Amino acid sequence: MHPWANDVQCYQIYPLGLCGAPIRNDQTSEPIARLKQLHTWIEHLQHLGSNLLYLGPVFESTAHGYDTIDYFTVDRRLGSNNDLQQLIAAFHAAGIRVLLDGVFNHVGRDFWAFRDVQSHGQASSYSDWFAGLDFNQHSPYGDQFSYQGWHGHYDLVKLNLHNPAVREHLFQAVSQWIAQFGIDGLRLDAADQIDHDFLAALAAHCKSLRSDFLLIGEVVHGDYRQWANPTMLDSVTNYEAYKGLYSSLNDRNYFEIAYSLNRQFGAGGIYRAMPLYNFVDNHDVDRIASTLHNPAHLYPLHLLLYTMPGMPALYYGSEWGLLGQKTATSDQALRPALPQPDQIQAQQPDLLAAIRQLSQLRHEYAALRYGEYAQIYVQAEQLVFVRWTKQQTIVVALNAAPTAQTIRFVVPFGEGSLLEDRLNGGEIKVQHGQLQLTIPATWGQIWQLID
Repeated sequence: MHPWANDVQCYQIYPLGLCGAPIRNDQTSEPIARLKQLHTWIEHLQHLGSNLLYLGPVFESTAHGYDTIDYFTVDRRLGSNNDLQQLIAAFHAAGIRVLLDGVFNHVGRDFWAFRDVQSHGQASSYSDWFAGLDFNQHSPYGDQFSYQGWHGHYDLVKLNLHNPAVREHLFQAVSQWIAQFGIDGLRLDAADQIDHDFLAALAAHCKSLRSDFLLIGEVVHGDYRQWANPTMLDSVTNYEAYKGLYSSLNDRNYFEIAYSLNRQFGAGGIYRAMPLYNFVDNHDVDRIASTLHNPAHLYPLHLLLYTMPGMPALYYGSEWGLLGQKTATSDQALRPALPQPDQIQAQQPDLLAAIRQLSQLRHEYAALRYGEYAQIYVQAEQLVFVRWTKQQTIVVALNAAPTAQTIRFVVPFGEGSLLEDRLNGGEIKVQHGQLQLTIPATWGQIWQLID
């Protein structure tokens, strides 16, 4: 079990977007220290209760950050290595750990070793650095060879991670990031496309440098235990729950997310010991405020995000209910430049305070971070579950309906047991082995068992 993963509340920033960097890197300009803008976000993260920053791609790239040119140099559109070092030190001083993006499945076409293959062909010392290189045919870009791209995107050139020289290059980069910047972990891009033996070797390398280093893999489909296990990664992105979190609200069907949560974390749950990375949006998917049909559902949605097992994560700007949808050709609308946090016009003025309250309760109650999970009441628009440790029991009740709802259900607590609502105030007792709750419209309750 990772020593601090269950205590994490993550905040994701895509810096090329938030800092208003040019869409393409001219590769000649002097560095511009746009990263310095992020110092003004530290207090905001503290206010939210976020204790881990996932900082999206920061190293020299052609365009969006996932098309790396140089693993050792901060992107000139964001600043210098020194700027990143100072930024991470400032977050650390505020009690906030930092993850960077580890983009190891592929590089950009401007990556120095790929350019050498373009210049020297089969004579290049780096012709074995890339997957599927074939000098008998041309690439879609007209190169004198073809190669493997990521999901058919030939601006992203797949690395040959079996090559010891490629591994050494990437591991040297990680060593530098830990030594120079003091990073606390990595989010591994396209982890589900990477050979398992590479991930195991990477994990061993990272843990040899820092035993508490956190590794989270981007995994969209599949059994998460293939990637998150004692020899590889600590966690993966919980795309299964991501889908259920919003569609259970849009479809008035809490049975969907209840099924996933029980399958993942209930008795016999397949990921019970795994601190999955839970999110409702990110830099690749539409903003949650654009995905939900009813904006009021942002409130029970975040209540569930902060009380379900795993690590809750926010994507920059969504705590204000910002809108954003990608198009067939661009993700830019998901990755906007924003002013300082105190200058942002909130689409949902009450959401920030609600998230802050939920964050405080999660920090306060160990049962919400480490506790077991069991459902005790599921209906189309109501969901009640218990989180507990040996010392503490919490009951979470959710109501997605537009009106307050009174429900009654059997509980495994002693007759006359007292519970107090830590979210809204109030108390209730177990009567005839049951609880009767009146849950507020599009909101919920967090009950602590007192005795």
